[in-house]
Amino acid sequence: MNHATALSPPRRLRADAARNQQRIVAAARELFADHGLEITLDDVAERAGVGVGTVYRRFANKKELIAEVFEQNMSEFGDAADAAYAHPDPWQGLVQFFEYACTHLATNRGFSEVMLELENDMERFAAVRDRLKPTVAAVIDRARDAGTLAPDVEASDFFALIHMVDALAEFSRPVNPDVWQRYMAIALNGVRADAMPRQPLTVPALTDEEVELAKSHVCAGRKR
Repeated sequence: MNHATALSPPRRLRADAARNQQRIVAAARELFADHGLEITLDDVAERAGVGVGTVYRRFANKKELIAEVFEQNMSEFGDAADAAYAHPDPWQGLVQFFEYACTHLATNRGFSEVMLELENDMERFAAVRDRLKPTVAAVIDRARDAGTLAPDVEASDFFALIHMVDALAEFSRPVNPDVWQRYMAIALNGVRADAMPRQPLTVPALTDEEVELAKSHVCAGRKR
């Protein structure tokens, strides 16, 4: 009995530390998505509801926390690719993953910034990256083999298309945060086989006024 009692406090401390780390990382993910890399560890502590010292005990600096968030994001991309490959319809599996990737980047301001921030540390994520690339390629190959994807479309084309949609989302975010969904559908219509039905364009295009206002936001940002 005494032996069990003596061991109880360390177990509780470990559980508390694990819960705190989960809260910190979850708070960081939300803040990075909304505000990009401008946030501080103090901001993360406030959102997580823990003391600043608790954050610094778990992560020595913001870059360590950024790396943890990025690794989780990339692992989830891998899960999404696995789910797309397992989809019984090759075309819908491809659409599912493309929509996941575009949504993740378009609604997560910090993700692209994080990729640049960690450019010199990318080998840390080699296992996740090496898992993701062949699965995505298999999703695309399966759709092509099924005759639902234009035969000359390559896996690298989707990398470019996802970042094109993300660039449009960044441009239009201040005036129309949802219009990127229209261009995601247009991109899919551009790579589908001729016999496949087109994706409906359910989101209206940017108006002339929105385009001009978005341009003004870009110009203002460059002047700062």
